Amino acid sequence: MKTILSFVAIFFIALTVNAQEFKFESEVIDYGKVALGSEGKRVFEFTNVGDAPLIIKDVRSTCGCTVPKKPEKPVMPGEKGQIEVSYDTKRPGGFSKAITIMSNAKSERKVLKIKGFIDKNAAPAKAKSMVSSGTE
Repeated sequence: MKTILSFVAIFFIALTVNAQEFKFESEVIDYGKVALGSEGKRVFEFTNVGDAPLIIKDVRSTCGCTVPKKPEKPVMPGEKGQIEVSYDTKRPGGFSKAITIMSNAKSERKVLKIKGFIDKNAAPAKAKSMVSSGTE
């Protein structure tokens, strides 16, 4: 029995020593107050702070209004990676969504969040820049 416990303990120590790990610059993106129909794409940036390649297996959101995109290639130790998130800004009102990342990191699941408020009365920034002020 002691031999089995010793083997299990050594196995877990070996996993911890060679673990992949990522560190996000921010785990929450606050869109703030944005105009209806404005650009909904944001980026979570992270660094692989482990000593082995980090493979992101899957990225899922809590609803179809949020579309995440994962890196296609493994992120090598010390390198930076990105997870793109696009939120459908044609839905007025407040929002708070979770994005779950499945990877080969020490902690296999990581949850990121986006939040904000879509203002139906504000014009998108792109439209504002094309409107003439009429004071010329």
